[in-house]
Amino acid sequence: MRIVVDAMGGDFAPKVNVDGAIDALREYADMEIVLVGPQQLVEKTIGEYADQAEYEKVKGRLSIVDAQEVISTEEHPVMALRRKKNSTIVVGMDIVRSKEAEAFVSAGSTGALMAGSMFKIGRIKGIARPALAAPIPVPGRTLLLVDAGANVDCKPDWVVQFAMMGSVYMRRVMNIEDPQVGLLNIGVEEAKGNELSQQTYALMKKPQPFTFCGNIEAREALHCSCDVLATDGFAGNVLLKNTEGAISMLFKLLKEGLLSSTKGKLAALLAKDTFKTLKKSMDSTEIGGVPMLGVEGAVVKAHGNSNARAIFCAIRQAKNMIDGGVVELIREEVSRLSVSEDEA
Repeated sequence: MRIVVDAMGGDFAPKVNVDGAIDALREYADMEIVLVGPQQLVEKTIGEYADQAEYEKVKGRLSIVDAQEVISTEEHPVMALRRKKNSTIVVGMDIVRSKEAEAFVSAGSTGALMAGSMFKIGRIKGIARPALAAPIPVPGRTLLLVDAGANVDCKPDWVVQFAMMGSVYMRRVMNIEDPQVGLLNIGVEEAKGNELSQQTYALMKKPQPFTFCGNIEAREALHCSCDVLATDGFAGNVLLKNTEGAISMLFKLLKEGLLSSTKGKLAALLAKDTFKTLKKSMDSTEIGGVPMLGVEGAVVKAHGNSNARAIFCAIRQAKNMIDGGVVELIREEVSRLSVSEDEA
């Protein structure tokens, strides 16, 4: 398999991107990686890799495609894609579109990545809108939130497609035989929520190629029994960021409380291993990034502040999508969806 990595995406590029790519090649013998970025800078960064002896073993599976421009997070995504033809995102996605590679990984501009996925690589036939699928690490398992921010205004049929794509991802990447799909809402009753939620619920009750388990309230999301939480991109992004903020605040308050007294410090010392295990189970670094579902390729958006380990994990996630045939199965499943009368 061949995976394209944006060498210039993220806050710590190109160092962490190059290191993460080489680490992935060392781990997976069946993988080739194309680094897209300014050739001289990327070559210089490769020369600074910590273990040159190990790099020598994998360098035959690493190539560089020159791209001198970078799309920043401050630029208008669509305008930047049109203007910067030689940017790392445009050049990298062109490689995937031409079928010279199966996946694209970037820690760069989210807006440019979403727009490029749709207009450069292209949607899977029958998919109305690609969606960001955010894996949320919760104790003992992973919850997939779809859409996590790509589409702030949605139609009911789109949310049903998000649910289907999330179910495919959990089956093929997370190896869950029958993922339970919930609909994010303000109450569990069928009649709850706004018009979008009620119409989506009605569609999800129809025979679908996924198992629907009903409405899920936000307060239950992290410890409910569902594996996929479907919603529009606005509500999904609010839930995702609120969850991240709440977890961060909880750890901060816990640390301050325990270190404020001698008894607390003793308790913290005794529970040190437990806290480490809990923190690791909720570490987003090990997830690596967010897959973009619904496009003709495995696209993974890594966090802007990714370190080398996070880039490695984002590449691993792209590999798992390829190995699991996620794109191919979404193509098959979209034709099995029950749609509204307006769409029929």
